[in-house]
Amino acid sequence: MLKKLLVANRGEIAVRIIRAAQDLGIATVAVYSAADAGSLHVQLADEAVNIGPPAAKKSYLNIEAILKAARDTGCDSVHPGYGFLAENAAFSDAVTGAGLVFVGPSGDAIRMMGDKVSARSAAAAAGVPVVPGSAGRVESLGAGRKVLTETGFPVMIKAAAGGGGRGIRIANSLAEFEQAFPQAEAEALAAFGDGGLYMEKVIGKARHIEVQVLADGSDAIHCYERECSLQRRRQKVWEEAPSRALSDELREALCASAVALAKAVKYSGAGTVEYLYDDEADRFYFIEMNTRIQVEHPVTEAITGIDLVAEMLRVAGGERLRIRQGDVSVKGHAIEVRLNAEDPAKEFAPFPGQVAELRIPGGPGVRFDSMLYQGYQVPPFYDSLLAKLIVHAETREAAIMRLIRALNELKIGGLKTTKPLFLALAADPAVRTGDVHTRWLEGWLIENAAALAG
Repeated sequence: MLKKLLVANRGEIAVRIIRAAQDLGIATVAVYSAADAGSLHVQLADEAVNIGPPAAKKSYLNIEAILKAARDTGCDSVHPGYGFLAENAAFSDAVTGAGLVFVGPSGDAIRMMGDKVSARSAAAAAGVPVVPGSAGRVESLGAGRKVLTETGFPVMIKAAAGGGGRGIRIANSLAEFEQAFPQAEAEALAAFGDGGLYMEKVIGKARHIEVQVLADGSDAIHCYERECSLQRRRQKVWEEAPSRALSDELREALCASAVALAKAVKYSGAGTVEYLYDDEADRFYFIEMNTRIQVEHPVTEAITGIDLVAEMLRVAGGERLRIRQGDVSVKGHAIEVRLNAEDPAKEFAPFPGQVAELRIPGGPGVRFDSMLYQGYQVPPFYDSLLAKLIVHAETREAAIMRLIRALNELKIGGLKTTKPLFLALAADPAVRTGDVHTRWLEGWLIENAAALAG
């Protein structure tokens, strides 16, 4: 078992990892920027090290500063959380090169699955269906025109090294394609340092469904699926498990394909295989694999009873998977909503500030993952995620009612948050029945702008 863990992240995920490690008797070290000196993760860790100024590139993205903190405090391992360096192959390599354990997959696995083109190839080789599109990177506008003969319109142009919804353009005609291609190339280069692109056919009214996997480098299991179809600007805002859209037969095939891919790439740790599900055709297609713990992992923990972060730490410490596939079952339904410091009434403008009052919801089936406390000053330098509210109940309908109750209990004074969005969504008939897709929320926001001013 690991003895001392450095958590190379901040916010609620740093708090989550510190708690899981301490539950296992692992000492913890937090790193923080000057802007996060008063943060909850700094207070909860056994030790804390300042690694630089507020700018992420000089602190949370500074590999040398993080490794120095690990060496100086006698750590034997590093957990990257999500975001920042979590899917950075060079960081994984640097951690292991320094003689430390990286709590996650190898640099080679991150490289293979982080490049969307090689990930598609790996998926296809493992027998996982992929969205129709380019066989590899599309090196020029002319090459892209040839791919269009296979995909037709609408077509999605995507960054090969992308993630988080960035570096994506959708074209509905040749004129739009010829304009969007260089734009996507420039955005990909600016965001990821890699202007490589690939192309995929757009699946109309698709659902976003992902499978949670756990693996130890040789064996792998799944922990069933989550649905994340409610998205704004391709960013998930509401996640739930299981998906109401899948038949038992399709669920079995979907989850088996995710396990096959994890085994094929010799994956280690917790990962997520993401798919688009076409309701009309009743088919699923691989889109990418996230080589880290996901923001939405608590809904899987709620329905399976498995502590995913603890299992990551055990595997990283040299244990084989303790859980067999036959031991994993689904109980009830769980929903997670992401509470951001944003003003929904003003096009989700960021709203940093001080938490003047905090009332955390409780009761049966309610979990609140956050880094908040009364008086905390939310800094303007990072992602606006404040907290995740997770509810669990016997049925989806009961989970939605519990979500409404918990949201009404919740109070975060002094800030504008996305709470009004979720109260409005929970009351919407389409959300109540689960009749949504990945582009549904964008249209709903246009039609319901007034409802978000609460």
